[in-house]
Amino acid sequence: MTTVNIHEAKTHLSRLIARVARGESFVIARAGKPLARVIPIEAKDSPAKRLGFMKGEMAVPKDFDEMGRDEIATLFGSAKCFSRRRRVKALPS
Repeated sequence: MTTVNIHEAKTHLSRLIARVARGESFVIARAGKPLARVIPIEAKDSPAKRLGFMKGEMAVPKDFDEMGRDEIATLFGSAKCFSRRRRVKALPS
C-alpha cells in the first residue's frame, strides 16, 4: 500500500482519487506516521424500482370515485354539482 504525506495528498488529490476509483488504496501520513487509510467504497447496486409490486395485495372498490361524494358536497355546500347522473353538454358550434 502506498504512503503519501499530507502535502502530497493536497497537491495531487485528483490523481489520488482517480487511483482509488480504480480500486487502489493508500495511506496519508504526517511526519512519516500513518494518519488515515483511503480505500475505495464498494458500490452497492440499488434494486430497480418495481412497478406493480402490490398487485393482488389490495382491491379498489368499483365505486371508489364516488365514495364520500355526499360528505364532500355537504362540506363545500354544493350538493347539486355532484349529482350522480351528471351529463356533459356539448359546446355550441
